[in-house]
Amino acid sequence: MLAYGWVFPDLAARRQLAATLGANPALSLIFGPARDLLTADGFNAWRAGALGGFFAALMAIFIVVRNSRAQEDSGQAELLASGVMGRQTRLAVALALAVLASLALGVVSWLVTVACGGGWVNSLALSATFTASGLMFAGVAGIAAQIGSDARAANSIAVATLGVAFVVRGYLDASQTGDRAVWLTPLGWLEEVRPAAGNHWWPLLLAAGFAVVLASVALALHARRDFGQGLIAPRRGPARGGAVASVWGLALRINRGALISWLVAFAGLGLVFGFLATAVGDVFASNPNLGGLIKAGATSEAGLIFAFLVTILQLAGIIAAVFGVQIVMRVHAEELEYRVEPVLAGALNRAKYLASNAVIAFAGPAVALLIAGTVIGLVAAAAEPGIAVGDVVLQAAATVPAVWTIVGLALAAVGANPRVRLAGWLGVVATFALTLLGPMFRLWDWVLGISPLWHVPNVTAAGPGWSGLGWVALAAAGFTVIGFAGFRRRDVL
Repeated sequence: MLAYGWVFPDLAARRQLAATLGANPALSLIFGPARDLLTADGFNAWRAGALGGFFAALMAIFIVVRNSRAQEDSGQAELLASGVMGRQTRLAVALALAVLASLALGVVSWLVTVACGGGWVNSLALSATFTASGLMFAGVAGIAAQIGSDARAANSIAVATLGVAFVVRGYLDASQTGDRAVWLTPLGWLEEVRPAAGNHWWPLLLAAGFAVVLASVALALHARRDFGQGLIAPRRGPARGGAVASVWGLALRINRGALISWLVAFAGLGLVFGFLATAVGDVFASNPNLGGLIKAGATSEAGLIFAFLVTILQLAGIIAAVFGVQIVMRVHAEELEYRVEPVLAGALNRAKYLASNAVIAFAGPAVALLIAGTVIGLVAAAAEPGIAVGDVVLQAAATVPAVWTIVGLALAAVGANPRVRLAGWLGVVATFALTLLGPMFRLWDWVLGISPLWHVPNVTAAGPGWSGLGWVALAAAGFTVIGFAGFRRRDVL
């Protein structure tokens, strides 16, 4: 809010902003439709609306699962249940905590936005969408807690549901399929509130009603489920150790579920992004600014589509970095559960143990990106002859070193000093902000260069700048060395 008036001081600058953002459907995929960018309230609603709802939903999911199913896994729930407590109390309390947190988020967001210069009503409408998102996905998490075999499975189910809803919403917005299609996903309902561009309140009632229905279903399932069990029964372990008897097999087994889930998800993302790339051709053709560029011979429609694919692959790279950082964080989670010290008590050295996890943390995102790039290239090339599958795959491969830099930062933090392991997630957030929002706010090149993705060249350009990518790869190697050196010397929990 405060930066808007400084960066875009007059109407001409704001109209240029609206034209630029309207020419990039990739931004609609992430942030939703930009309905009014000529005012600070409208810009803030576009910038924070979709992502704010997404993170509010994540917050609610983690609160519900942590205070319901995770307590069963840890044994705390059994102690609580031994007292005077009804069967439904624990889940009801977890849902109530998520409701209170969602309401608090909405109120705090509203007050802070108003304090920064936002309008009272416009800010209230935007903040109410955050609360509504939290309420709905608290119900989703409640149901997932009854389905999953443990807390980790419950979190995976709920977060996957949120991810599908977000991707579907983004696809519909970017492809401009029409107003009716947004009703296919609950996150689309929140868009119809239209903060600072109409302030329609009735979709919030629909979201609240949906949240009540989901919570009722969760409580009904909870009343019929066995304690400590889920509707999806856990698999029995193997009779023999097999590959798990080696440290490499153990690391693969620990991360097998995440690997399979993420690789399947990236194949699905490739399909969605590929079909989206085929749909944006019509969007480009209908855009008067881009139409003028094509007629003037400044570029071609295929070139514009590939530039769109570059942005899409940057987004895929950020998601892949989340995948890699998650695997690195699992190393410290194993320490907290006192599983690492017994493994290292034998002849196994620390470097080999960390390497078994680091290889998966680096290889997993790389394979995922190549899968997504291949699928995107196949789908896009089938509809647009000017797009070559090899170019798209090469662009995905060029994004890998940038992703490794973020994963390497997380490895350095976990290996050298787990107390600062949050640096890994901050690296993901900073890369996202600098890559997608930095150019919008006209930040200096040296600031944008902090993001490793800023150094990834367009491989179809006349002279791709590969030197920056080399420096990024060296940074990833440096972070990795720091992680291994620190893990060798520090105490293991």
